[in-house]
Amino acid sequence: MTKTILITGATDGIGLETSRILVQQGHHVLLHGRSPEKLKKVEAELSVLGSVKSYVADLSDMKAAKSLAKAVAENHPSIDVLINNAGVLQAPDGTSADGFDIRFVVNTISPYILTKELLPILSNNGRVVNVSSAAQAPVDLDALAGKGGELDVMNAYSQSKLAITMWSRAMANLLGNNTVIVAVNPGSLLGSKMVKEKFGVAGKDIRIGADILVRASLSDEFSNASGKYFDNDSACFGNQHPDALDDKKCKEIIDVIETVVN
Repeated sequence: MTKTILITGATDGIGLETSRILVQQGHHVLLHGRSPEKLKKVEAELSVLGSVKSYVADLSDMKAAKSLAKAVAENHPSIDVLINNAGVLQAPDGTSADGFDIRFVVNTISPYILTKELLPILSNNGRVVNVSSAAQAPVDLDALAGKGGELDVMNAYSQSKLAITMWSRAMANLLGNNTVIVAVNPGSLLGSKMVKEKFGVAGKDIRIGADILVRASLSDEFSNASGKYFDNDSACFGNQHPDALDDKKCKEIIDVIETVVN
């Protein structure tokens, strides 16, 4: 059955490869990117393979995340899968225009906004796949709220990835069984631009990450996995940070994000 799938960060790396696979499988893929030029190029490349539509938004701007959700909802009566793949580690400026750490905004808060805004058009038994990481660190709630001091790059990234894992669990608990929300570590040190720039290594085959995102989006093994975390390094559910299993702490993450968003 053909699905309508929105994937953020679709212009390179895991996002591009995942998009390519989904288009080749016959799904209607909504491509998101920050750069209009890169997005236009990717749309032209993938449209030869199947059905695509593109959307531009800078997810370091929370207002842009809301505008993206509005544009998608205006053009599509329903979507079946949202893959929150866009992420950032290093940036010229580590602080967003609103004064928040850019890692928290792009990796944690904007995915939350997109998910919340698109829930009304998510089909029955639809799925939200949140890209997490093996790099996870306890979340400084003040830093998430834009009140803490400046974090170093890797610490901010690790906190942002635990935070998205935690709100995935908390939102899954709130929604019940109608929607599957799952956090996925697609694999460590894959050959993405992020890995090459930060660690100076070529990295492992990017398709390792793309394949698990496709499985999480479509396969039956994830149909009852709402609130869970899949660790692709170990090829199993589990192995997340202990804080991601603490329902009270997970709810606190959502409470802080709601305060920030509102």
